[in-house]
Amino acid sequence: MNGVHDMGGMHGMGPIAPEADEPVFHHAWEARVHALTLASPTRGNIDAGRHRLELLPPAEYLRMSYYEKWLTRLEQLLVAGGHVTAEELAGGKADPKAPRATPVRPAGTVHAALTGPYSYIRETGPAAFAVGDKVRAKTLNPTGHTRLPRYVRGRVGVVERLHGAHVLPDSNAHDLGEDPRHLYGVRFDAQEIWGPEARAGDGVGLDLWEPYLERA
Repeated sequence: MNGVHDMGGMHGMGPIAPEADEPVFHHAWEARVHALTLASPTRGNIDAGRHRLELLPPAEYLRMSYYEKWLTRLEQLLVAGGHVTAEELAGGKADPKAPRATPVRPAGTVHAALTGPYSYIRETGPAAFAVGDKVRAKTLNPTGHTRLPRYVRGRVGVVERLHGAHVLPDSNAHDLGEDPRHLYGVRFDAQEIWGPEARAGDGVGLDLWEPYLERA
């Protein structure tokens, strides 16, 4: 979907100021939010989690730090999934009157859940494009989740790599099924995206699903 989260190629957002020797976490609570997110029963659908961030009000999205967004998303997903109630979150305590069942992820299973292999690679039919093909990113403005950034829509690039079929985020984010589609590594010249003022020879590589592309 189009929104403030899709900042690629935008101007006027201020300078990028990298932090030298930046720590992994600036505060202890950030590490805890990271751990809670990875261990949460809501972790199974990464696309739904990304879409939840897209639904944050624009002003709040810009105000929040990285892990504030993570915490807000986690709270919303836990409530939406019926794992906790809004009242329990607000009070910080479990409701003693709430029915208790077997934990979704008992403590003894956390390590295996976080370290076990998983993959979004799937099987499907033959690929529509091959390495070397010129393709154009479609001009799409979906109301739901997508991994096609706005700044590349309508631009022409060249397929450099075939990644095989992967779960399609646009479908998976909304619990509409995995709908596996082929994923391609596509290179776009910088001047194709930003015009002649961009430095010749520079480029951007993007991994794009087949429904995002058409033959150029």
